Amino acid sequence: MNQKLVQVNLKDTSSPQEKDLELDCSVAGYDYKLPPELIAQNPVVPRDSSRLLVINSSTTATETASLHHIFHDLPALLRSGDLLVMNDTKVIPARLYGHKSTGAKIQVLLLEERQYNCWLALVKPGKSFKQGAKIIFEARQLGIRDWEDSYPVPNPQLTATVLETDAATGGRLLQFDVPEGKSLVELLEVFGEVPLPPYITASSSADDQYQTVYAKQPGAIAAPTAGLHFTPELFQKLRDRKINQAFVTLHVGVGTFRPVEVEDVTTHQMHEEWIEVPIATVEQIRATKAAGGRIIAVGTTAVRALEGAAQSGNLQPFCGKTDLFIYPGYQWQVVDGLITNFHLPRSSLLMLVSALIGRQRLLNIYNEAIASGYRFYSFGDAMLILPSAIRVLSQT
Repeated sequence: MNQKLVQVNLKDTSSPQEKDLELDCSVAGYDYKLPPELIAQNPVVPRDSSRLLVINSSTTATETASLHHIFHDLPALLRSGDLLVMNDTKVIPARLYGHKSTGAKIQVLLLEERQYNCWLALVKPGKSFKQGAKIIFEARQLGIRDWEDSYPVPNPQLTATVLETDAATGGRLLQFDVPEGKSLVELLEVFGEVPLPPYITASSSADDQYQTVYAKQPGAIAAPTAGLHFTPELFQKLRDRKINQAFVTLHVGVGTFRPVEVEDVTTHQMHEEWIEVPIATVEQIRATKAAGGRIIAVGTTAVRALEGAAQSGNLQPFCGKTDLFIYPGYQWQVVDGLITNFHLPRSSLLMLVSALIGRQRLLNIYNEAIASGYRFYSFGDAMLILPSAIRVLSQT
């Protein structure tokens, strides 16, 4: 059931040709003010009871307001034959708490595995951690008796040695010393915890609430949050309406959530993230388009995976890393529509969505969401950008 529309000022300050192109390229053009109470600290229950702001025409946010729905309305908002493409990455317990031999406390956030049991990580505080420094971690999780019995020493500990500093991230390359026959990923369930974003400061959520119900491939340090709204019951309703699903993998890393720190957006360099677009998904996309269906990406990470695999001009199966940065002026290859949460100011994610519908138009929509009391960021509400809402930008 639709919620009552809230009347807001939707004065058109932009056009498909963007009179303010300078702001499109300026990080300051992606700023907005958000009341702190709209930063969601916990997810709604059930997941699909979150709100859904629908942008369904090229005049939405310029001449007309968005439509207000509940996420479980999604099957009625899509068409039979549409294809939802989702990121099946799984968040690992990437936050570790340790100490130096002196007892000084250390916090570590794993970013990515560079070699076997050798990880790039952010270390806090990190200034004193030079090459050769050691970190000691104690087991944190309870209920691990079976695992402890197989551990070669009592009172399980884990150690890591700093190999070098990574200039691109300011992080450290850590070599973990783990028992023979085990990998660090296996031990993270014992020594680590699932990291929530820093703006979630008062959450009572369980770890599985920060995973999608279809999470499968371990490797992310943050959830692909647009997927958090789906439930098994909603998937069944989508299947009943012949709305199909396909999967890609992008292990969400520092590239996704780090702010854009340069003033000129076009000079921002994205950190690489690992993606896999399997041949089965490529074939599903080709068949969907051939039959007149639409490709709806679930989240900005699914967008980056799909578009990253199409940089040759034609979507192909791909497994590797991408540093694709999407901002206004980008020429779309695969994606027709998008389901996404509301993103941080000055973020690369805000720029990606702006590339789909225009920067000022998106800011108008955000102002509407704020006026309507939508919940923002990872545990917040969602928006659906339908293909009918996307303006084709000039190719010149």
